[in-house]
Amino acid sequence: MKIKNIAVLFSGNGSNMENLYLKLHNKTFGDIKIDFKIAISSRKDAYGITRCANLGLKCEVLASKENKENYDLKLLEILKPYDIDLVILAGFMRILSDDFINIYKTINIHPSILPLFKGANGILESYKSDMKIAGVSVHYVNNELDSGELIEQDVIKKIDGEDLQSFENRIHALEYEIYPKAVLKVLL
Repeated sequence: MKIKNIAVLFSGNGSNMENLYLKLHNKTFGDIKIDFKIAISSRKDAYGITRCANLGLKCEVLASKENKENYDLKLLEILKPYDIDLVILAGFMRILSDDFINIYKTINIHPSILPLFKGANGILESYKSDMKIAGVSVHYVNNELDSGELIEQDVIKKIDGEDLQSFENRIHALEYEIYPKAVLKVLL
């Protein structure tokens, strides 16, 4: 049996990180066992830090205003001892350097049907659009924002008159469904 070591990077609430941890950590899939080694927050006030403490997941904070190359060098230094097989971004609000993504296979989730509605306002832009569907995409991270090769994608139908909060809740529920599937697809 092979053990696959995971690192999760986040910046906020940490609900996707917690969902992934609960569904995948210390579980066996085929001939692999998944081990979440460390989480790293880019913000010292992120609620995800509390989630990590509650889960017993080691968490470090790297809240730096440095340019991405220097920031990423520090990230690499933190990750080095853990023999990481996959880095998962879960609401990580920084763009990673080419040096980082050339060293670690890295995936990200985005709350829209990519290539539509890239960036930090994907949910709101999707909600306000005239489209009859919305969705979630999981992709490999490359050097262009929300543009890496797609791993998994799914959609929901929009509901006439639905408020933004209800729409956002349904998008998050879809994220919790497809992100674990995408992680397994990458690892198996």
